[in-house]
Amino acid sequence: MASTPRRPSRVAKLPPRERILDAAEELFQSEGIRQVGVQAIADRAETTKMAIYRHFETKDALVAEWLRIVAADYRAAFDRVETEYPDRPEEQILALARFIAEGLPAISYRGCPFINSLAELPNRLHPARQVIEEHKAHQTRRLIGMCTEAQMSDPEQAAAEITFVLEGAQVSTQNGSIDQTGDRLMKIVEGIVDRNRSRLGAYRAAN
Repeated sequence: MASTPRRPSRVAKLPPRERILDAAEELFQSEGIRQVGVQAIADRAETTKMAIYRHFETKDALVAEWLRIVAADYRAAFDRVETEYPDRPEEQILALARFIAEGLPAISYRGCPFINSLAELPNRLHPARQVIEEHKAHQTRRLIGMCTEAQMSDPEQAAAEITFVLEGAQVSTQNGSIDQTGDRLMKIVEGIVDRNRSRLGAYRAAN
């Protein structure tokens, strides 16, 4: 795996808009949304406040765009598992759980960007909060679809249980209350899939 370029050399090669988003991501993740001002983002991106406002009308718009990019990574994970395991919805669900489990070490020191942002944005009309809520609703619909394809007896209940586990594992990793969260996460999701497996689903898994 290639090493990541040091930040100054990486930033110098990015177009202005991407430099701003890159800087915003680093600062929002490490210091929080409310603690970071536009001038700090401009300094980190090696640009000016005026340049930021040319690309983003407000700081809120910048926060929302950053979270759209984060959400796109999760949507790409759904696309990827569907491509890797065509017509095998149970494997798709387990692959999604592995994706979350493998990302837990990063969450242990930076936190989940969605959880962190929700805590800082109590106003449900905030554009960034709306991005998060739309993203979570989209994830739930796709997970219910996988559970339906797997012929589970109650797809919505199964999807809810899996969601509780995936999101709970992220919170527990962030606050350090549970150890071995990745392994525990996988065992619990496997148990949910097994418990909800229909005869048809079991036949598919065996063949």
